[in-house]
Amino acid sequence: MSNASSVHALTYDCINPHIKEAKYAVRGELAVRSEKYRAQLLKGDKGDLPFDTVVSANIGNPQQLDQKPITFFRQVASILENPLLLEKEDVLKDALGYKQDVIDRAKTLLKYVKSVGAYSQSHGAPGIRESVARFIEKRDGYPADAEHVYLSNGASGGVNTLLHVICSKPETGILVPIPQYPLYTATLSVLNARCVPYYLDESHAWGTDMEEIKSALKKARSEGTDVKAIVVINPGNPTGASLSEESIKSVLELAQEEKLVVMADEVYQTNVFEGKFISFKKGLRDLQKAEPGKFDNLELASLHSISKGMVGECGHRGGYFELIGFDEKVAAEVYKFISIQLCPPVIGQCMVEMMVNPPQEGDPSYELYKQEYDSIYKGLLERAQALYKAFKEMEGVECQSPAVSTPPPSLSATSPSPTTSCANPKSIQSQGSMYLFPTIRLPKRAIEAAEKEGRKPDEFYCFRMLDATGVCVVAGSGFGQKEGTLHFRTTFLAPGTEWVGRITKFHKEFMDEFRD
Repeated sequence: MSNASSVHALTYDCINPHIKEAKYAVRGELAVRSEKYRAQLLKGDKGDLPFDTVVSANIGNPQQLDQKPITFFRQVASILENPLLLEKEDVLKDALGYKQDVIDRAKTLLKYVKSVGAYSQSHGAPGIRESVARFIEKRDGYPADAEHVYLSNGASGGVNTLLHVICSKPETGILVPIPQYPLYTATLSVLNARCVPYYLDESHAWGTDMEEIKSALKKARSEGTDVKAIVVINPGNPTGASLSEESIKSVLELAQEEKLVVMADEVYQTNVFEGKFISFKKGLRDLQKAEPGKFDNLELASLHSISKGMVGECGHRGGYFELIGFDEKVAAEVYKFISIQLCPPVIGQCMVEMMVNPPQEGDPSYELYKQEYDSIYKGLLERAQALYKAFKEMEGVECQSPAVSTPPPSLSATSPSPTTSCANPKSIQSQGSMYLFPTIRLPKRAIEAAEKEGRKPDEFYCFRMLDATGVCVVAGSGFGQKEGTLHFRTTFLAPGTEWVGRITKFHKEFMDEFRD
C-alpha cells in the first residue's frame, strides 16, 4: 500500500523550509495540549484530570478570559454591522438603552466607511486615520499627519508589513530584544532574514543596556549581517517593564548614529500600573527640538493595537502604525505592499477609532465607559499583585514587581505625557504590560528529568504545571533568555485569584518531588 508521501504533491519535505524553522511558543505544544483538556472538559468528560477548568495564561487574549467588552464599543459596532437599526432610533434609546452619542458615532463612522462590508482605502479610511493622528497629537504634544498613519490588521499586521519591506536579503539583520514576543523571530525566520538578539538587563528590571546593544550590533556586522533596524517593545512583552525617558532617547541616539530604523511596539501603552507611558514619538520630537537638524532623518515606526489595554478586542484585528522620517519612495512601497492585501478589517478600523477617541467627560456614555474602564484596570492590577505576592513566597522564584497601587492612566490620552528626568539610563520609568516573567531555579533532579523527556527544563516545568493545575503558561525559552537562566511568562487576565493558589500548590509539590 502506498504511503501518504507518495500520493501527495505537497509533503512536509517539500514545503517552504523557513516556515518549518519558525517557532511561536505562545500557541505551541503547551497551548495545543491545554485546548485538548478544555475540549475534554466541555464534553463533561473530566476523566482523571485533577482540575475542572483550563486557565489560558499563555496569551494576552482578554475576552477569552472573561474581560467584558466595553459597552460603547459594542453598541456602536452593532449599528455598524446592521445600519437598519438606525431606522428605529427610538427603540435603540428607549428599549435598549443606547445613548445618543452611540448613535451619532455610528453615523459618523458609516460616513467614513459607507459599510463595514466594503473595502476601504488600503491604509485605512481617511476619517479614521485623522482621528488616530489627533490622538497621537494629544498624547505626545506634537503634530501628527494622518497621511503617515497606516491602519493595520492588528499591530502584528504592521510588524509583518514593515519587516517585509525592510528585509531585502538573507543578510539583513534586525536587532530584537531578548526576551521578546516571538512574532519577531518567527517572521524573520519566514523571511529568511537574521535576528540579532540583544539581551535586556534583568538586574535592572528588564531595562535596555546600551553597551549590550552596541556589542550585539558590532558582532553582527563583523559577521556580515547588514543590520537595518532595532525593535523595542515598550511596555515590554514578556517582561512588563517600561522604558524611562533617558532609555528611549539613548536608543534613538544610537539609531541615529548607526542609521537604524526604530520599530517601537507600543501596544501595551495603557497597561501601565506605575509611572507614565512615554512614546518613542515623543522622545524623538523632544530630541529634534533640543538639537535641530540632527535627528531629522531618523526613521521611526510606532505601532499600536486594539487587542490590549482595557479594550481587549483581539478578535476584531485592528491596529495602526505611524511612519516618521521615512523616504517618500519607501513609504510608497509600504503602501503598495499593504495594497496587495487589499485593506485591514473595516470593523477593526472602526474599533481603532473608538479606542483613540472614546467618550469624553460630559458625553452621555462617559460615566458607563469610565466605570467599565476603571473596573477592568483595577481587576488587572489586583491579579498582578496577587500573582506577584504568590511568586515572592514560592521557593526558588524571583519576580519583578508589577506595580504599586496607582490610578488608571488617562482614559483618552488627551494630555501630553509628562517629562520625567532619570539619571540612570538603565532605570525604568514605569511598570506595565499584562505579564509577569519570573525567574525559576529548579532542582538538579528536575533538570535531569527534563533531559530524559527531551525537553528544556522550563518547558518540563510548564507541562507539569498544566497537567497538574490546568493553568497554561509559556516557558521562558519560547521568548529567549540568557544561557543558564529559566523563566516562564504568565498573563494575569484570568478572573479571580483561585487559580493563583493552584500554581502555588503545584510549585511546592514539584519542588518536594524533585528536591536534591
